[in-house]
Amino acid sequence: MSEGAASAPVTVIEYASVACSHCAAFNNTVFPAFKARYVDPGEVRYIAREALTGDTGLAAAGFLTARCAGKDKYFKVLDDIYRAQAQIYASGSPESVLLKIAKDAGLSESRFETCISNPAGLAALKARWSYAMNEEGILQTPTFVINGKVYQGEMSLAEISAAVDQARAKAARS
Repeated sequence: MSEGAASAPVTVIEYASVACSHCAAFNNTVFPAFKARYVDPGEVRYIAREALTGDTGLAAAGFLTARCAGKDKYFKVLDDIYRAQAQIYASGSPESVLLKIAKDAGLSESRFETCISNPAGLAALKARWSYAMNEEGILQTPTFVINGKVYQGEMSLAEISAAVDQARAKAARS
């Protein structure tokens, strides 16, 4: 899934898991300012790639819920899951928190249950993550690929801004 102009001079791919605390920290503290500064004005095309790290069952259920909510609600659902991550882990009942998020996104309980238990959806998700690990060498989350250059681990706004600015300058010289 992506946000931003396809013609942007810089592409940022983030491999992240909704079950990864570092990914949640990036989403909750850095991504809003990053999006406002680069994605919304068309400077960066942002692509989210789903990773099954941390609690892989939670990660899969979260991503399947977001996909079932639809492309127009996908990023909102992911944001809600990241922001509820501590509650999800503390509740002892991650499915009930995910169900509330799903309902807020317009999914019925039965649609939510169908989504998170869909064998084809789960197989496709696992295949995408397997490809990322085996073919692209992505082994941890978050991992960022900025115009082809790989950055592993959580990035501050200053760090990701410097990487984007460097990629933009390099693209302008090409």
